Amino acid sequence: MIMLMKFVSLPKLLILSIFGLFLSFNLNAQNIGKFFPAKDLTSVGVYYYPEHWDSTQWERDFQNMAKMGFEFTHFAEFAWAELEPEEGKYDFRWLDRSLQLAAKYNLKVVMCTSTATPPVWLVRKHPDVLATNEDGTKMDHGGRQHATFSSNYFRMYSMKMIAELAKRYGNDKRVIGWQVDNEPRRFLDYGVDAPQRFRDWLKEKYKTIDALNQSWGNNFWSGTYSSFDEINIPLHKQWGMNLHGQLDHYRFADAETATFLDEQAREIKKYASKDQWITSNYIPMYDVGYVGQSKELDFVAYTRYMVYGGDLGIGPKGYRVGEYSRIAMANDFFRPLKGAYGVMELQPGQVNWGSINPQPLPGAIHMYLWHVFAGGSKFTCSYRFRAPLYGYEQYHYGMVGPDGVTPTPGGKEFSQFIQEIQTLRKNYDPKAALPKAYEQRKTGILINTDNVQGLNLNKQTTEWNTEGHFLKYYKAVKSFGAPVDFVRDTTNFANYPVLIVPAYEMIDQQMIDKLTAYAEKGGNLVMSCRTGIQDRSGHLWEAKFYQPMWKLFGAEVESYDLLMPQSPDKIKFNNQEFAWTSWGDLLKPFAGTETWGTYEGDFYAGTSAIVFHKLGKGTVTYIGVDSKTGDLEKQVLTKLYKQQGIPVENYPQGIMVEYRDGFGIAMNYSDKVYEMNLPANAKVLIGSKSMKTADVLVWKVQ
Repeated sequence: MIMLMKFVSLPKLLILSIFGLFLSFNLNAQNIGKFFPAKDLTSVGVYYYPEHWDSTQWERDFQNMAKMGFEFTHFAEFAWAELEPEEGKYDFRWLDRSLQLAAKYNLKVVMCTSTATPPVWLVRKHPDVLATNEDGTKMDHGGRQHATFSSNYFRMYSMKMIAELAKRYGNDKRVIGWQVDNEPRRFLDYGVDAPQRFRDWLKEKYKTIDALNQSWGNNFWSGTYSSFDEINIPLHKQWGMNLHGQLDHYRFADAETATFLDEQAREIKKYASKDQWITSNYIPMYDVGYVGQSKELDFVAYTRYMVYGGDLGIGPKGYRVGEYSRIAMANDFFRPLKGAYGVMELQPGQVNWGSINPQPLPGAIHMYLWHVFAGGSKFTCSYRFRAPLYGYEQYHYGMVGPDGVTPTPGGKEFSQFIQEIQTLRKNYDPKAALPKAYEQRKTGILINTDNVQGLNLNKQTTEWNTEGHFLKYYKAVKSFGAPVDFVRDTTNFANYPVLIVPAYEMIDQQMIDKLTAYAEKGGNLVMSCRTGIQDRSGHLWEAKFYQPMWKLFGAEVESYDLLMPQSPDKIKFNNQEFAWTSWGDLLKPFAGTETWGTYEGDFYAGTSAIVFHKLGKGTVTYIGVDSKTGDLEKQVLTKLYKQQGIPVENYPQGIMVEYRDGFGIAMNYSDKVYEMNLPANAKVLIGSKSMKTADVLVWKVQ
């Protein structure tokens, strides 16, 4: 959907750029609409592993699946040994029967490639497919994801197996789509084929060894190469290893993952109907480049677990609910990649693999389902229907318990959600509009994984947390009730009234010009510390600190400071003080630039830390410091949005509100009852305005 910027007037160039963006999104929407009719809103499915259960129980299980309301199921994710028990000998009989029984109960099927679990005969005959760690140790059969994407043979043989699957099920109307691999990862592999593949990748990127030497700064510490053949894979655990070489290795490993998924998708497309979609399910990670890099996928999907002993949530029992930004951030990160997303694996209940595995709060699974939906998901699926009796994930909950028939608390909450979606389908109006104020506060956050990886390689202080820095801005704008997209370098920024650019360290003149044009044409540009201190090669500019950015900042950057953890200092903003330690740029504003915040308590007390100026028809705000808690960043954004007349809400921590398809959805992750204020004519469909912890409220926008 297209959100117009709230300007006094809309320049002709901006209208044309938005129209072009509309065409590209509209074409993508047509393709996605072919797979997911708008009137269905969303669909709900569940994993099933026929190979794990006595075949006499399959029909009972599919029948119970259908009774619980599920609309699709998910096969063959880890079944390579069953599909190809001997090299070149395939057995699809069990899978054929499973499809037949699923269809009997009106369950569609997502078919998976099984590349995450190669069979033992393959790894024993070709041990070079096993991933090799930096210390020389190899993975082995018995787990999963032990075969590296940098193995030429593994890639080749995987395509043979995938071709057989696609030939058999590529035109099967019971199969709605394909999942390639499972939770694909980045392999930092040191095996037989990886070094040459890395050299070939470098040669394709740099063309000449001189160009590589210059980009890596190899005359530092006598690191110069005379040939690509001399290059080995960087040892990341070796002290002082070239940072630019390490970053390129990460880029290469990301490309290996992305191209392996693309190869699978192309193989499937040779035989499959165009009515079948292709995706993969990623673990949301913001410091890897392979997510979204595969060009052959129709859309992307993600996996999300919330209660596993890792997040404390809000309040003493918040660990039973989890961190409130996790689903929201995944939604807003994945949706813009292809214009649509699904969630292939959502927590079904208690898990087994966390540091501590508590029971989720009653109602929490139901809330996660609604939160996934609220972000625009086309489907939600869960691992798994039946709880496993053995194996690594023993004790992991499913939709039914170990007896195979009794619904678990999470299973009941999935059924509840499915029934509630039926209510929404009855109330769906394809002409319904979203609230005007919601559209007016649409915000983009620019993310570039090269920059994230570069920052993490060279933090300069133990106080720096890249994802935590992003979250300070993200949580602030979500408390405003703003729809957010994580945008990429190629995005048309004109679609966003506010564009936040946090710690975009490596930049080039083209991006500086693009950001400048965005502000000049009426956008509100917000940049944070470390933005533009390096060029795209990760080199400091041969100039004063940040000098190519000064005009955009409206200020010089004289230097920067990093504080000791035990000695925080303060930033003064709006007569309030905010603590900081991790990074602070010392700014000298140009004429016409306002100082909004200053440093307090050190030898440069009174120096500008936050500046603001008008640029063309828009504005630029530079927040040159990373606060301890994010309260400073929120206060600065509050001032900016108010100044620019952008209407915002002020939701407390843990209250998340989104709109889609003419419906409003609110979720309460906090430990307090929240009274939701709705327009008088809003029609409540699910829940009540008085929301307890884990409650959901859904209303129809009138």
